[in-house]
Amino acid sequence: MKPKLHIIIASTRPGRVGPSIAQWFSEYTAEHGKFEPVLVDLAEFNLPLFDEPEHPMKQNYHHAHTKAWAASVSAADAFVFVTPEYNYAPPPALVNALNYLSREWNYAPAGFVSYGGISGGLRSVQVAKQIVTTLKMMPIPEGVPMPMVFQNLDENGRLKPQDIYRTSAATMLDELFRWTESLKSLRADRKTPLKAAA
Repeated sequence: MKPKLHIIIASTRPGRVGPSIAQWFSEYTAEHGKFEPVLVDLAEFNLPLFDEPEHPMKQNYHHAHTKAWAASVSAADAFVFVTPEYNYAPPPALVNALNYLSREWNYAPAGFVSYGGISGGLRSVQVAKQIVTTLKMMPIPEGVPMPMVFQNLDENGRLKPQDIYRTSAATMLDELFRWTESLKSLRADRKTPLKAAA
């Protein structure tokens, strides 16, 4: 079986272009052939600001929205975050979603497809990489930045992929697959709840 790659749409605001970019990347991932792509839209989970009364490390979740989010993240072998840049940082919805969980993220490699103005969302990615490392994820250096992305959308808001997008995506997916395979044995332990200290 191919490893599952969850492609997470990080922006939740009305009018976002993230779904169009994520759809293209999902289709390209299927064509690439090493992963089973799964589109995940943060907006559909509708997570409030973190509201669990217990630390995520305990995995003792009280709310249905947290349990649904935990089940989704647990099912993935690797992640690609499709993210814009808000004030040199990731969208608050992505930061919040990362903070909701702990062990479910562990030992999974992560890649980034970023978009925006002249920087292509790269400053957002640099901040996000610092966050995911604290969750024991492996953010890989390869990525797919899309500067001035609005110039590459058609009249229906669909992405018109450039050759550099495909080249970058292939390079990132190849490297992401290597890390996914290498970390497989460590991920096998991440669903086991921690035992309370005696």
